Amino acid sequence: MVREGPQKTGSPKILRGTVLFPLAVLVIYGVVFSVVPDKAWLALKSSGVVFLRLLLPLALVFVVMLAFNLLLKPAQIVRFLGTNAGIKGIILSMVGGIISAGPIYAWYPLLAEVRKKGAGNIPITVFLYNRAVKPFLLPVMIAYFGWAYVGVLTLFTLVGSVAVGYCLSILIKENNYR
Repeated sequence: MVREGPQKTGSPKILRGTVLFPLAVLVIYGVVFSVVPDKAWLALKSSGVVFLRLLLPLALVFVVMLAFNLLLKPAQIVRFLGTNAGIKGIILSMVGGIISAGPIYAWYPLLAEVRKKGAGNIPITVFLYNRAVKPFLLPVMIAYFGWAYVGVLTLFTLVGSVAVGYCLSILIKENNYR
């Protein structure tokens, strides 16, 4: 029998990683301030402007993600992805794809299992397509491209996911929503 030592509750590696980056930024700013204070002050002001531009979109994304995490349960998701789910299944697949995190290959086994249990090809396609919409990246996109561009691009992605899902189901003759 192998005995394990006491388990540590906190991870020093994670703590180091969260402290290391801000500390490195402070050191870099300190060095730059001592060498060329005018340019360092300009860089600091520019960083502040970008931060303020991202603050509202980040807050909105946080609220939306919090709402989804509080309202959606895993059992509900599986129920809505069946072959008779209709528009509810498509909308839930969109939302699931948008809020999903992690590498895409980690989702393949789960999606294959859901497909074996009766999920249609359309919701799976919609889910995979909408992984391109990432709420935590939207504020950065908005800061660089503006609300109109990001809004239209996101709308086209959502509509395109449904179109691709239906085209795929027609091509492989397994249309579960007709």
